[in-house]
Amino acid sequence: MELNKIFQGDALEVLKTFESESVHCIITSPPYFGLRDYGVAGQLGLEKTPEKYVENLVKVFHEAKRVLKKDGTFWLNMGDSYGGSGMGLSSKGFSKGPKAIDTRPMEMRPATVNKSVSMHKQLLGMPWRLAFALQADGWILRSDIIWNKPNPMPESVTDRCTKSHEYIFMLTKSERYYYDAEAIKEPTAPWNSSEGFKEAAYERRDNPQSGGFSHEDVEKSGRNKRDVWTVATQPCTEAHFATFPPKLITPMLLAGCPEFVCNKCGKPKIRIIEHKNAVLELSTTAKLKREQGLATQTGGKQISPASSKTIGYTDCDCEAGFSGGIVLDPFMGAGTTGLVAKSLNRNYVGIELNPEYIKMAEARIAAPAKPEKKKRLSYKKAIAIIQESLFPEVKK
Repeated sequence: MELNKIFQGDALEVLKTFESESVHCIITSPPYFGLRDYGVAGQLGLEKTPEKYVENLVKVFHEAKRVLKKDGTFWLNMGDSYGGSGMGLSSKGFSKGPKAIDTRPMEMRPATVNKSVSMHKQLLGMPWRLAFALQADGWILRSDIIWNKPNPMPESVTDRCTKSHEYIFMLTKSERYYYDAEAIKEPTAPWNSSEGFKEAAYERRDNPQSGGFSHEDVEKSGRNKRDVWTVATQPCTEAHFATFPPKLITPMLLAGCPEFVCNKCGKPKIRIIEHKNAVLELSTTAKLKREQGLATQTGGKQISPASSKTIGYTDCDCEAGFSGGIVLDPFMGAGTTGLVAKSLNRNYVGIELNPEYIKMAEARIAAPAKPEKKKRLSYKKAIAIIQESLFPEVKK
């Protein structure tokens, strides 16, 4: 398999040419059911029924499972669809626009979700249909992640809420798999914040047995990433269709695709993590409330939130050097998975049916990274910096 290349063709057929257990991670967002015509024959998403759509995707991902290593992870982004007028259908079939309306008579549309329920105006539940079908095909469903969009696509509906989220399913082949939780930890809420441990209820006591770790260390080490990810959608000037935001893909790659893999045996480097505790005691007020039955029981007089830090990585005896892991995207589209993989020192393999999209993706990936925009200083901040540089002896 040639790395850092996008293969043109049908995803299922191209996957059949790849070696078994040759990629470390799969990240993809397939065409959603009934929402858009991407203008190429053989595309998924134009099936007449949700059942057929799910069946076709299961076949693709069954072959992808063969290509994924035993300890690999599969991250699947899937949006939902509505039956009837929300399906992007026209009287002549599927339209190339997202706002087309199905004007066919009801009896001509995909008739039912089941024999007793009309499809018209129904939220079809496509993400969970697919997730359950993948479970039945042998995948292990480990997590359902909510992609919360603070800037969702406006909708003209007035009889339901505007949809502002999609699902990301994390699936695996095995019960034990590569997952770097430390790489995607979130900042911990300040100790005295409303989300943290309130000083009114707890008093910190640095414990000599904790190795010098205090509550500040706990805050710095971060917390395990939660399953609601707030990421704004990001326009892609080259594409007329929705694309993955790079910030959405980044935690999937960091957690699921190793940065260092032995060139000979294929074993990834694993973090060596030191875990310590910062011991806290209930304050006098909190103890009194507990005795009076006014406080929630915490299971003891002390709580010990874990603090951790990376002290090294496992090595390999092969002495053959290390390379970045390989991420596969069977529905490459505009190439965002490859773009992020390149920026994080990973390798990618893509599959795309539309040759025009391949040209677009290759151009995006090959383009030099854009420098980050520097934040503009406020007027007050700029004046303060100037004063400090001119009059350093003046105390504020």
